[in-house]
Amino acid sequence: MPGYTHLFTPGPTNIPEVVRQSMNLPTEDMRSPTFPDFTLPLFADIKKIFQTETGRVFIYPSSGTGAWEAAITNTLNPGDKVLLSRFGQFSHLWADMAVRLGLDAEVIDVEWGAGVPVEAYASRLAADKGHAIKAVFCCHNETATGVTSDIAAVRAALDDAGHPALLFVDGVSSIGSIDFRMDEWGVDCAVSGSQKGFMLPTGLGFLGVSQKALQASKAATMPRCYFSFDDISRANDSGYFPYTPPTQLLRGLRVSIDLLLAEGLPNVFARHRRLAEGVRKAVDAWGLKLCAKEAKWQSDTVSAIVVPDGIDSAEVVRRAYHRYQISLGVGLAKVAGRVFRIGHMGSLNEVMVCGAIAGAELALIDAGVAIRPGSGVGAAIEHFSLTPHHAALAAAA
Repeated sequence: MPGYTHLFTPGPTNIPEVVRQSMNLPTEDMRSPTFPDFTLPLFADIKKIFQTETGRVFIYPSSGTGAWEAAITNTLNPGDKVLLSRFGQFSHLWADMAVRLGLDAEVIDVEWGAGVPVEAYASRLAADKGHAIKAVFCCHNETATGVTSDIAAVRAALDDAGHPALLFVDGVSSIGSIDFRMDEWGVDCAVSGSQKGFMLPTGLGFLGVSQKALQASKAATMPRCYFSFDDISRANDSGYFPYTPPTQLLRGLRVSIDLLLAEGLPNVFARHRRLAEGVRKAVDAWGLKLCAKEAKWQSDTVSAIVVPDGIDSAEVVRRAYHRYQISLGVGLAKVAGRVFRIGHMGSLNEVMVCGAIAGAELALIDAGVAIRPGSGVGAAIEHFSLTPHHAALAAAA
């Protein structure tokens, strides 16, 4: 078919051309004496995206799932009790990993469409007088349902209870797109990946680690090798890796971080909020609902949109792809067939988002959803035309 295939999944996301070109280079010697001239500033600058000065960020040749495993195996012991909540496919998978690695996982199940149950966490932490809970897990942005949770409130619950548990956060689809403050929120292990807000191909797992977590790793007894904090710390301190790193991805990471810092993180966050609100206006105009149960949960990186009864959301996604060359996200697990997802994170502007809305609108109509043609696109355009540019929004915040 003529034209381009358009990518609006909630990851992988679009790769800016300057980032793509930065990775189009010959293989380099990752043991050369000049390699640290490149890596040491990179290690310093990725900390700015996590908003940490006191911690450090490890870059693993993996997906975010690898960083999940690194956080667990380096800081906890077999049989340790951990507190988790499950309200989407990715919070479910992290809980599943905790169980499979031998942790005593206390899981609070929450209706899909809500987020981290802060009040339930606070109650459980206050009752844990013996501090049996060693870590609290939170999914900052649940990609399956388009839900963002309040990590600062979880930190407040820990502090109010005087509880020493480590705070683990999955920020795979938030860090680099939604405000995330590792130091201010007292996050001990913060997980992310290259294929979302960092605007890169899949292949790098990022793990922000606090000094508290680094100290915990010294007494942790879980087996680890590839993800060992000790091994990567020693190598990174001199600018190298304990194994062969994907040098082209690292070169791309350098440019993606430069783009984020040049735009300014407050501007990045304001841009994502403004673009997400355009999608939400379109959903309202269609007469549809988001999977997110309340406005406070609505994600600025992905919208999970509930289709009417009798409509298969997978059919909407198929029609969008085959007829209009646009990739949307399918519903996962409990919401399979009930929602489709528009990813709006990374390298995006108003016109691109309007294209995503237009493609989704066409596919919805083709699938039999009774909506007025142009209603969603029109609502988004009206929103964008009447609201300040994201840089002005960030300056006013």
